[in-house]
Amino acid sequence: MYDTIIIGSGPAGLSAAVYAARARLDAVVLEKAAMSGGQMVFTDQVDNYLGLNGKSGFELAMAFREHAEAAGATFQEADVKEIQKTEEGFVVLTEAGEQLQTKTVVLATGAIHRHLGVPGEAELAARGVSYCATCDGAFFRNRIATVAGGGDTALSDALYLSRLCEKVYLVHRRDTLRGNKELQEKVFQTENIEFLPCREIKEIQGEGKVEAIKVVDNRTGAEEVLETAAVFIAVGMEPVTAYAASLGVLDEQGYVIAGEDGKSQVEGVFAAGDVRTKAVRQIATAVGDGAAVIQSVETCLQGR
Repeated sequence: MYDTIIIGSGPAGLSAAVYAARARLDAVVLEKAAMSGGQMVFTDQVDNYLGLNGKSGFELAMAFREHAEAAGATFQEADVKEIQKTEEGFVVLTEAGEQLQTKTVVLATGAIHRHLGVPGEAELAARGVSYCATCDGAFFRNRIATVAGGGDTALSDALYLSRLCEKVYLVHRRDTLRGNKELQEKVFQTENIEFLPCREIKEIQGEGKVEAIKVVDNRTGAEEVLETAAVFIAVGMEPVTAYAASLGVLDEQGYVIAGEDGKSQVEGVFAAGDVRTKAVRQIATAVGDGAAVIQSVETCLQGR
């Protein structure tokens, strides 16, 4: 039986792995994908992580993974299906049929991209519809691209694409952007980014590839069709927590109800990173969560 199983290998999971290894806990990190790093991998440039300004998300992810391995962390590729509480602790069930027993669990599976849910989105996925500008932006060099959203990710995507594309539409359903002020200033200063406020994409059009979008002005109801070769969707994230539904630790949105110490309302269940209820979701806060949660895990194990 493990002391703890860390589910997820993004910045929170990798940070927790380092601290668990240093604490000499019998632990394993379960990662669904073959590559560690979570959403961080898809970030073109990380300019707000202290001391590592300008690193790409991929570079940072590899550095985090190497650090965890050097500390002695153990990794296993596994897709977690369910977690069941037992008298001794927990059983983690995987899609492959494995049953891993552990005294505690750390939920660090992060969040995934939210979809628009409009006609053409699913049909044209990977044919011009994308959720990662840094992954797919180069395919649309010198063409017109569209970004949907108004937060930090959407603004960063628009700025990144502006360096590649002829023109970038930034479509947001509100009249003001939600991203940080520095990014907003950069967006408004970039000549080939056109901000379309109070607009919503109602349909993504094209035969076999994205060719246009139908947008509606939510103030007037007026519709227009805009030519575009790509639609990059950045309208928020959804927590990856379906596997933990039976534990009784999730809020209405699916996030784990937990404080900065990572403790949930169920003894032995902890959360770190974007998966937990929190105001700020950044690489830096996820790494901090990973450090704090293992201290809580140690306290829990000592009290058994």
